[in-house]
Amino acid sequence: MGETVRFGVSMDRELLELFDSVISSKGYSSRSEAIRDLIRGMIVEERWRTREGEMMGVLIVVYDHTQRELCSRLTREQHHHGDLILCTLHFHIDDVNCMETTVFRGKAEEIKKAADELSSLKGIKYSRFVFATTGQRLP
Repeated sequence: MGETVRFGVSMDRELLELFDSVISSKGYSSRSEAIRDLIRGMIVEERWRTREGEMMGVLIVVYDHTQRELCSRLTREQHHHGDLILCTLHFHIDDVNCMETTVFRGKAEEIKKAADELSSLKGIKYSRFVFATTGQRLP
């Protein structure tokens, strides 16, 4: 980690009070740590937007496992993108519905394309992609 630099931030009192309430409920020990997390989040979002460097992401899908051929198609697509997929975790929600979380690592553009292909399979009831970072280029 580099040299710590102090700087001032001006904001509306009501906004600051709301911020303090949120960071307190999340267990932050200081405003500084909360602000550092917000800044890191903005950097990761910008790197995803500009497709800069190696990234990570998680795809969550919920589907009806009794839907004809869906499990096979899902597995086939996951194997097709095996160079990007680190792991997949499968959960049984109930007798019919399943959830899978798939963790990706690679070029942002390739990850997003693979995640879009998986989540657009016919029979997927819900999908959500969460972008992330390897953390290697974040202070």
